[in-house]
Amino acid sequence: MRKATLLATTMIAAMASGCTTTSGAEMDATTTLPGTAEYNPEIPAATSVFAELSPLPFHAPQFDQVADDEWQGIIEEAIAIYTAEIEAIANNPNPPTFDNTIVAMERAGDVYSRATAPFDQLTSANTNDTLNDADAALAPQRAALSSAIYLNPELFARVQAVYDQRAAMSMTPEAAMLLETTYADFVHLGAQLDPAAQDELRSIDERLSTLQAEISTNITDGAAAGAIFVDTREELAGMSESAIEAAAAAAAERGEPGKFLLTLTNTSGQPQLAQLENRDVRERLYNAAMARNQGGEFDTLANIREIIALRTRIAEIFGTPDYATWQMYDRFAQNPETAIGFMTEMVPALRATQDREAAMLQARAEQDGATFELQPWDWPYYAEIVRQERYALDNEEIKQYFVVENVLEDGVFYMANQLYGLTFEKRDDIPVYNETVSVYTVFDADGSELALFYFDPFARENKSGGAWMNNYIEQSHMMGLRPVISNTQNITPPAPGQPALATWDDVTTMFHEFGHGLHGMFADQEYVSISGTNTARDWVEFPSQFHEPFAARPEVMARYARHWQTGEVIPDELVEGIQASSRFDQGYSFGEIIAASLLDMEWHALQPGQTPDDVMAFEAEALNGLGLRTDLVAPRYRTPYFRHIWNHGYQAGYYSYTWTEMLAHDAYDYVVNNGGMTREMGDHIRESFLGQGHSKTYEQMYRDFTGRDPRVEPLLEARGLLAEDDDTTGVVASPGAQ
Repeated sequence: MRKATLLATTMIAAMASGCTTTSGAEMDATTTLPGTAEYNPEIPAATSVFAELSPLPFHAPQFDQVADDEWQGIIEEAIAIYTAEIEAIANNPNPPTFDNTIVAMERAGDVYSRATAPFDQLTSANTNDTLNDADAALAPQRAALSSAIYLNPELFARVQAVYDQRAAMSMTPEAAMLLETTYADFVHLGAQLDPAAQDELRSIDERLSTLQAEISTNITDGAAAGAIFVDTREELAGMSESAIEAAAAAAAERGEPGKFLLTLTNTSGQPQLAQLENRDVRERLYNAAMARNQGGEFDTLANIREIIALRTRIAEIFGTPDYATWQMYDRFAQNPETAIGFMTEMVPALRATQDREAAMLQARAEQDGATFELQPWDWPYYAEIVRQERYALDNEEIKQYFVVENVLEDGVFYMANQLYGLTFEKRDDIPVYNETVSVYTVFDADGSELALFYFDPFARENKSGGAWMNNYIEQSHMMGLRPVISNTQNITPPAPGQPALATWDDVTTMFHEFGHGLHGMFADQEYVSISGTNTARDWVEFPSQFHEPFAARPEVMARYARHWQTGEVIPDELVEGIQASSRFDQGYSFGEIIAASLLDMEWHALQPGQTPDDVMAFEAEALNGLGLRTDLVAPRYRTPYFRHIWNHGYQAGYYSYTWTEMLAHDAYDYVVNNGGMTREMGDHIRESFLGQGHSKTYEQMYRDFTGRDPRVEPLLEARGLLAEDDDTTGVVASPGAQ
């Protein structure tokens, strides 16, 4: 059973972030145990390129073998095969056993997984109208497939029978965890509902899949359409020459030569707001970002209202007070009260920080003669001025030391070598879907081939915003499969003739996403469903955020942070500026994350029948009630373009970025206090949690690593939420959710 495919059909994001899919050997439905009947069900044969494992190294996807207009037919065929495999398990005349039921489900769906993994990446990272149409057509079919599995009464009867016998069975701990999670998934998805309720749930799931696919496409297209044209170079004063040239090239591509195009990122805040001296242009850009997906061709509000109505109906069907309670059945935090309480306890200190910072920025604006009251489009601009004055930090100067390829190969890979003994070899014999994608073989400490790694760094108009990790192939000893992992980002591409340079946030995101990658690469499980990154939302972001601080370790920076022209290592004063400024402006950077996390919970704490008529009015009321300065600091994602919770599986789960940031800061504190970045420490990380998948409970894995429960204090220290700490030096704070 492909939990990664059917329960979390998204990619893990610093975004984004859930896992995608896996593939495996053909299902062996023949029963040969003594005293059992011979059983040879007919399974349709696949005819596509995905009928067999790819002949490429690590069975990597053959992107060059499938035309855009072939994907829909290929996946529809795979759905039919998977359905037949599940029916074969459900109708097995032999008594249910762990092997012929639970393990058989693990073996099923290999053709489907092989096909959907590259397709899902294409529709997120390199899409077009043909792929979007296929995605929309397939969404309800894929939802129906999930229902055909989890709402199959004969199949659940077999799962129930095996589960009821568990006390008398001799199982490995991993097999016992697989049985527990399989049973819990079936119950969660409606296996115990009466037939009428199951029929309604099927209809809801299919409708949700259609709505979510439409929203995702509209968010991408809405961001592209929301870009603003600027007439003159003078209006872009404050931006770097390379950024202005890139804006000119983007305008020319849109048919407006001589103008400049400022494109929108997927988040509420736009990076150009920290640079633009022209206040009118700042306001235009900010308002364009805020207004997208509200009305017009790419409106998402009607879909959102219907999604909420359907999700609250799901809660009603299952008898839970709200959708969040139903959704959090498998989480580390366990229930909404724990997650909400964790965040709201930080609100008073965060609000005080926001008030202090707002007053400071207002005063700085008035120092320049401003007579206006500080507005949200002013905050990033004056914060950057104060940052540079306080810490002598010039972000454009810093970027000159962060060549994208160097950050990856001399930074991320170096960290992985020093901690885990990994080595990497770039290769050019693997087909990719875009010429900017690179591929590496990953070798383990003993020299054996461990994984294949793809890296897709640059933003494109046909690419979803944010950053994510996904699996083309997931590790499984039972299937004999090794991981094929991909990291995707949205770094600004270079202007013609210029090097590809990264911001500090891009750098830490690169380490973040590779942390996800290591979670997948180090998977060492028998079964796919609990392998690698197939974990709860509020655990899966822990390994990624844990690896972010390694970007700032001096021994790592000395390797990759070199000026692209001179080769000079980044000066100590710039590094000190990065470190010193890490706690600065937390009212904004942390405030936007907490606001988005609580907004997510507000939507999913609605009770059945409470769906608001006016989506934006509900958002306004919810934000006003948070106790934060949302008048100046918008949530990282506003409702109309909050892709994480409408299509990426993070509904009632966006809090997980902050929850896992708590785990990450505490765990990194353990590293610092126990020898630092050593091979011994790397082995301990891998053996205690990074290579464990979901073979153990989350509490147990964390205690195996640190010897205790997690502490919130390192997070508060890193974020500088106390007045006396908000501009002091210290560890580099996580950039937070993507």
